[in-house]
Amino acid sequence: MHAAFLYHAIQAGLDMAIINAGALPVYDDIEPGLLEAVEDVLFDRRPDATERLTARAEALAGAEERPEASLEWRDQPVEKRLEYALVEGVVDFIDEDVEEARAARARALDVIEGPLMDGMNVVGDRFGAGRMFLPQVVKSARVMKRAVAYLTPFLEAEKSEGAGSAPKVLMATVRGDVHDIGKNIVGVVLQCNGFDVVDLGVMVPTERILETALAEEVDMIGLSGLITPSLLHMVHVASEMERNDFQIPLLIGGATTSRRHTAVKIAGNYSGPTVYVPDASRCVGVVRSLLDKAKYEEFVAGVQAEYERERAAHSARRDKSALITLREARDNSVPLDWDAYDPPRPALLGVKVFDDYPLGELVEYIDWTPFFHAWELKGSYPSILADEVTGEAARSLWADANEMLERIVSDGLLTARAVVGIFPAGRLGEDDIAVYGNGYGGDPAAVLRGLRQQFRKAEGKANVCLSDFVAPEGSGKQDHVGAFVVTAGHGLDTLVAGMEASGDDYSAILAKALADRLAEAMAERMHERVRTEFWAYSSDEKLDKEGLMAERYRGIRPAPGYPACPDHSEKAILFELLDATKATGVALTESFAMTPAASVAGWYFSHPDAHYFGVGRIGRDQVADYADRGGVPVHEVERWLAPSLAYDPENDR
Repeated sequence: MHAAFLYHAIQAGLDMAIINAGALPVYDDIEPGLLEAVEDVLFDRRPDATERLTARAEALAGAEERPEASLEWRDQPVEKRLEYALVEGVVDFIDEDVEEARAARARALDVIEGPLMDGMNVVGDRFGAGRMFLPQVVKSARVMKRAVAYLTPFLEAEKSEGAGSAPKVLMATVRGDVHDIGKNIVGVVLQCNGFDVVDLGVMVPTERILETALAEEVDMIGLSGLITPSLLHMVHVASEMERNDFQIPLLIGGATTSRRHTAVKIAGNYSGPTVYVPDASRCVGVVRSLLDKAKYEEFVAGVQAEYERERAAHSARRDKSALITLREARDNSVPLDWDAYDPPRPALLGVKVFDDYPLGELVEYIDWTPFFHAWELKGSYPSILADEVTGEAARSLWADANEMLERIVSDGLLTARAVVGIFPAGRLGEDDIAVYGNGYGGDPAAVLRGLRQQFRKAEGKANVCLSDFVAPEGSGKQDHVGAFVVTAGHGLDTLVAGMEASGDDYSAILAKALADRLAEAMAERMHERVRTEFWAYSSDEKLDKEGLMAERYRGIRPAPGYPACPDHSEKAILFELLDATKATGVALTESFAMTPAASVAGWYFSHPDAHYFGVGRIGRDQVADYADRGGVPVHEVERWLAPSLAYDPENDR
């Protein structure tokens, strides 16, 4: 049986008994991910091959059926047609339907306040009831924006005194942070529900946030951030709102934020309501409760009571008896036998740059599960495509994503770049790593400061530090570490700008999510090449995609700012070693976020016992030692490592 034959059968809906051989596609033209799924079935390479292929077939079948959808709804009254278009995300006929509705009413505003808002209320009700999902809501918003854009000239001509205005929410990604997918999704959901959103974008200074809030007379401020330094900027915004006598609600959201951090670090700096919003599905309910005079006091009191519980739980967790001393932690390091181990010598020594890496090669390395999570669809790929609850939304989203991905790859709409380097290295002292940039010997080009787990471990469990996986200086063993920076974000701003200019937030968010996936795929592919080619310590590696996603390979690639090395400022060393900005065009913000945002950076460790871990909470003794090793003030270390501290610097001082 030929893979192209089976591929063609899938495209045709798996219901054809005879296939025209002349219609078979060229084998090399089959989309890599689908080809892999087909071959898994043909060659019996994995136990769940049939289920994975079936899920892909269902998604493809759904994509094929969409253009042939029935147009019977076009026979309904215009109000019902507008509702259908909004609920189903159909933009094709919106201009003519909006014009018909406008012509039958006294004012263009009546179309917005009437059938359009009626339709969006249906969307909101279904979303709240779990009968619609975020991708569908964002598609609905695209239809609504197109309708409002059509009506805008009429609205301008009709402006009169006394016209009411929608409640206004200011949104911003805080200073130093460039990530905005979540913020943009929340903004779209709020707009869908009739709120006026003032979006200041990314890397917004506190002063601009407050000045705009006053000038625009907003009803509340929403802050977003992805990297841990953003938490400090949120605290600063709250403090400045207090200093400037603000009383409007402050909303907190983003990947690194949490209810506990909001309760412990932010709410105490601002006397106005401070509310953590975990995801887009909650934002409308929170905003409405804060604007409803009848619900306001009860809602705020409930939040404050919840925060009191969070603060009590935080205090209990900070019980210092849970920590051991830094000396005790070091004495319980990973017990590796360096006498019996010979570190692999890399084929590549130094730096290698990849400019305009082939996007098509990266597609098969995409991990789709986080893509669905970005859209708040719970589940794992590919089973999510067949899920009884979210499957339909997931299949539609996945079909749209693959259609856009194909266009990105074929038209070269994004540019992927990378730089990788492998350098001689040795453990320096107990927790640091000396890296030599100019061959073997001489003075280190950089010293990587490690942080060690300091919480009490069960018998036989080590307190791990990344330095444990590198041969000690003076051991007679020549070891190495690697570093990388990859990006798939060049060209994204131009691509997204065109989509946003046409009111197509759905496609804009989709493009950003795909760029993130391609950047992670690039990191996966580079790591594979390091293991099999450049360092070649796993030259015989034979892993399928599932094995890669499950990290069944030897070695690790921890990233500065994440659990094993939580100090974001260490990215500066990595970038200097690789001359990464010159090589890739990726730069660091003042908070050490990477721009373009669709970028990934990290270290490579090759030891077979190297594994991922989280440092967790650390004590004052380790902070002081870490500061001394880096030659920086303790308060500076406390600022960068604030989420990892097992003590409160303010109170302790």
